[in-house]
Amino acid sequence: MLILITAWAAQRKLIYFPDRTLPPLAAGARAVTLRAADGTTLTAWQFAPPAGIPDRDVSVLVMPGNAGSRAGRIPLATALTSLGLTVLLLDYRGYGGNPGSPSEQGLALDADAAHAHLAGNGRPIVYYGESLGAAVATALAVRHPPAGLLLRSPFTDLAAAGRAAYPFLPVGTLLRDRFPVKSLISQVTAPTVVVYGTADQVVPPEQSRAVADAAGGLAQVTVVDGADHDDRVLLDGSALIAAVEMLLARIERQF
Repeated sequence: MLILITAWAAQRKLIYFPDRTLPPLAAGARAVTLRAADGTTLTAWQFAPPAGIPDRDVSVLVMPGNAGSRAGRIPLATALTSLGLTVLLLDYRGYGGNPGSPSEQGLALDADAAHAHLAGNGRPIVYYGESLGAAVATALAVRHPPAGLLLRSPFTDLAAAGRAAYPFLPVGTLLRDRFPVKSLISQVTAPTVVVYGTADQVVPPEQSRAVADAAGGLAQVTVVDGADHDDRVLLDGSALIAAVEMLLARIERQF
C-alpha cells in the first residue's frame, strides 16, 4: 500500500522530465510572452522564414514531448522555417525557465495561450505534436480546429503508454493525467498526418498506428523503419519534413 501511495503522490515526476533552466535565446528567434487563462506567464520562441525563403503565410505551433526544453527543438524550427513557415516553439509551465508545474490541465491552458497568440496573426495554423505533445495538440484541435495536424509518435492514451513504461505499476488506477488521444482524434476533421518509427521503445508503434486508424481526417501515415523514439530522424529527418510538405500542399489547396 505504501508503494501505491508513494507512486500516486509522485506520479507526475514519472511523467514529466522538464529542463527547468532558461535557455539562451536561439539565433533567429524572437522571444514572445504568453499568458495562460490561469495567469501563468510563459516565454516561447517564434521563428520567421530566413531571408531568401518565400513566406508561405502558414504558422506552425510546436507542442513538445515530456522532456527537455525548447532549446532541443531548434533543429526542428530550422527545418520548418526553411519551408517558409513561421514557427512557435512552446515550452509548457515548468519547462525552459517558465514558472509552475506541468499537469494535463496546465498544458491545455498553455496550448490555448499559444494558439491565441498565433491566431492573432490571421494565418492558417498547423499543430505539430511530439509524443506527449501529440496528446496536447489533439485536445487543442478539438477546442480550436487547426488548418492541419501532425502527430509524431503519438500514444493512444497516457495509461497505455504508462503500462508500457511501468508494467509493474497499476497505472490505470493511479493516473491523474489521462491525455486521451485515440478517443479524441476522431473528432478532428482537419487533415491529419501521423509519423512514427518502427523501433520506438517509448511509445509502442502499434499505439501510433491505432491513433492513425482512428483519425477523422487522416491524410497520411509516415512510418520510419528502424527509428526509435528520440532518434534524430524523427526530429527533423527527411521523412518527417516530407510529411510536413505533404500536409502543407493539402492545406494550401484549401486556402
